[in-house]
Amino acid sequence: MPESHRKFRRAAEKTRVVSPPAAHVPQISAVNTSYIMPWHWLCMRSSFRLPTDLALIVVLAIALFWTFFNVNMLDPGNIGWLLRGTDNGENALGLHAWLNDPHAGLWRTQMLNAPEGVALLFTDSNPLLATIVAPFRHLIGREFQVVGPWLLACLMLHLGLARALLAPYAPNRWMLWAGVLVLALLPSLYLRQIHVNLCAHWLILWALWIYASPHRASDWRWWIAVLVTAALIHSYLLLMVAAIWGSAFLERLANADGGWVARRRLLAGAVVVMVAVGLVLGLLIDRGGFVATGTFGRFGMPLDAPWNPAIGGLSRFLPASAQAPDRQLEAFQYLGAGLLLMIITMPFALATTRNAPSPATGLHRRLCWLLPAGAVLTLLAISHRVDFAGSTLFTLPLSPRALAALDPVRASARLFWPVAYGLLFAAITAAYRLPIAQGRLLMALVVAIQLLDVGGLARLTHAETAAAQDRTIWKRTTDPRWQSAIASARDVTIMPPDATRQLDLFQEIAWRAIDAGRPVRLVYAARTNRVTAARLIAEERAFAQGVLDPHRLYVLLPDAPLPPVAPDRLLVLDGVRVILPLRDAGQDAPRGH
Repeated sequence: MPESHRKFRRAAEKTRVVSPPAAHVPQISAVNTSYIMPWHWLCMRSSFRLPTDLALIVVLAIALFWTFFNVNMLDPGNIGWLLRGTDNGENALGLHAWLNDPHAGLWRTQMLNAPEGVALLFTDSNPLLATIVAPFRHLIGREFQVVGPWLLACLMLHLGLARALLAPYAPNRWMLWAGVLVLALLPSLYLRQIHVNLCAHWLILWALWIYASPHRASDWRWWIAVLVTAALIHSYLLLMVAAIWGSAFLERLANADGGWVARRRLLAGAVVVMVAVGLVLGLLIDRGGFVATGTFGRFGMPLDAPWNPAIGGLSRFLPASAQAPDRQLEAFQYLGAGLLLMIITMPFALATTRNAPSPATGLHRRLCWLLPAGAVLTLLAISHRVDFAGSTLFTLPLSPRALAALDPVRASARLFWPVAYGLLFAAITAAYRLPIAQGRLLMALVVAIQLLDVGGLARLTHAETAAAQDRTIWKRTTDPRWQSAIASARDVTIMPPDATRQLDLFQEIAWRAIDAGRPVRLVYAARTNRVTAARLIAEERAFAQGVLDPHRLYVLLPDAPLPPVAPDRLLVLDGVRVILPLRDAGQDAPRGH
């Protein structure tokens, strides 16, 4: 028996006679009861040390932010870099509209996509963060952003929850924090900075932390907390957390102590959870039915994605093979050479320590209940179009009804994230079961390799966030006459009514319109409802026929036809044609070129 395990057993024998009351002993299913006290002793050894651990979490989060991102993102008054046609720009725009909307509803604004309005969640904004910020909006000022601060907060929460997740199983603090760093170096966490809501990977760690304890996993209140929080951040994260909750429910239902009484309690708790989450979703999403995108499978995960960096120079150790041209960033699921090593060594660590006492023994048995959910999530991540090394191997035939049902998870590659974290959690705790010297060597090797491997990723994300260095707000709408042109109208639209064609232009015009208190007739939304789609078609048809709203400012894209209009209503601002509202429809508008 290794010396570390002999010490573990001797400590158990010393403390066996002073075991705490049963009510205070953590419940562990499928674990020999003689290991209950060692488990409790190890938890005490790894207890949270304030303020040391909090300080370490803050320092590590700042170091990671500085390594991967431009620090100018953290300035709340720095908004210009967000108006450059990105998803983060939509995030900031949605919050800006909601906070400055005199008729805003609960997580809904009428300033975008007027007159129907749009749910805050569908603007890629963050309803949870909006709720937190709203009471302070008068103190902060009109022009501010929370995209960068949210990203730093996500890193802090990620590190804190990784520490809480691993603490009961780490044999010492060095290996604990090495494991925390391993869980914080998944490349997809940093590459998702283009859509910061999806950087809330800490929700997955929170769900795993609940799952890891049979006592917490049986308590519906924990699951309501994490599921509602996920719903208020992003629907994909809600789906990931829900998969972990479903696995926990099935495991507890099968192994619950107390027979049918305990099972009925679990079933009642599950109903409460589903009702609560359903009510929150009812407040978050748009009504009127969604228009199908027909893109399920386009953003699926290739079979080689976990070990394929996909982008040349991204990895120091593994070669990159280009993905199919239409896969885009969504398909990126590279784990990194260090994390791959961590996962590959897991079976060997488990095999060599299968008879050794460890607090993680029962954990690994319970983690097996995650396998069905992990398999389903992986299949959804791959989708019906199966790719490998940039080529499509085959496409499974699906009925139109099945494709419509799967349309809400069109960016399905994201669904692999909980699988990756689950594998890493199991692999790290398997390494914790090794003799101390071997465990330390493995963890040090994994951390070193992963840090070296993500150097290319850090350069890439730094380049993508370098725009935050430029404090200029307006790039597409520099002409001062934009302000008076927008103010002279009752509302603003773009023709053709497609915000994505020149998203940077749309974002600047929409931001100016919100500042002027003028609603915008369209929006770049995650989902479009049928009512809005029908209205936009009707407005485009009326515009083509020369039927213009006299109170509206029309911004014309280059391919938009010019309907018959009085010459004094046509204006060119920064190379963009606009049709001004009639003079008697509002304030005097600027005239001439």
